[in-house]
Amino acid sequence: MPTALITGASGGIGKCFAQKLAAKNTNLIIVARSEDKLNALAQELQEQYKIQVDVIVKDLSQISAPQEVFDAVQAKGLSVDILINNAGFGDYGEFVQTDCDRQIQMIQLNNIAVVALTHKFLPQMRERGSGSIINVSSIAAYQPIPYLSVYAATKAFIRSFSEALWAENRQHGVKILVVSPGPTETNFYTEANFPPALARTAKSMSTSEEVVDQALKALEQGNAAVVVGGIASKFITGLSSVIPRETLLNVLEKQFKG
Repeated sequence: MPTALITGASGGIGKCFAQKLAAKNTNLIIVARSEDKLNALAQELQEQYKIQVDVIVKDLSQISAPQEVFDAVQAKGLSVDILINNAGFGDYGEFVQTDCDRQIQMIQLNNIAVVALTHKFLPQMRERGSGSIINVSSIAAYQPIPYLSVYAATKAFIRSFSEALWAENRQHGVKILVVSPGPTETNFYTEANFPPALARTAKSMSTSEEVVDQALKALEQGNAAVVVGGIASKFITGLSSVIPRETLLNVLEKQFKG
């Protein structure tokens, strides 16, 4: 029976990944900060699907956490067949007015933890000649976004990093996928401190289930990347290739100023 390690598994897309993979007879290692939520999810999935669910409570925005997660997995004698780097957050606001520590914490969680965990578990997958890694990005990865400057940059990093790894590892039997959801029904807007009026302008939100279903389908097909959110998301991700850069940035600045 395969085992999947999922970060940010206490809610939203991460929790949905856990539920969908449990239904596919996959053992789980679920990682997040919230011990109560993780334990409740573990109990639910173990009872419903008769799988093994291990809980690791860690804040991956702390620099030592990826190594500690890896060490915990090794200590349990577990092998990770599917790594899902889902944990992340955004922060809305004009960069000069944001809290610097929070921006650095975002880079640590959204990027450094992804690189560190991938670097820990990918060699084992290559040795076995099998394995999968899903990195959760965003349609924000396809263009700079004023007032989400650091967040959009972290997601662009994930997209570039993941697509490069897809090319490096496909001949070794390891699948790498970057999934870029558009607006999704999660608590992202609340945690990112979006102005309520601006958050309400997000149209045609996908559900976490739609994001996960399309990600797992794309992974099975061996794709390098998938954009979730229908025509609107695909239109947005294509804008940067057809509109002059300054024009696009001026439009985005007005759209996201709030």
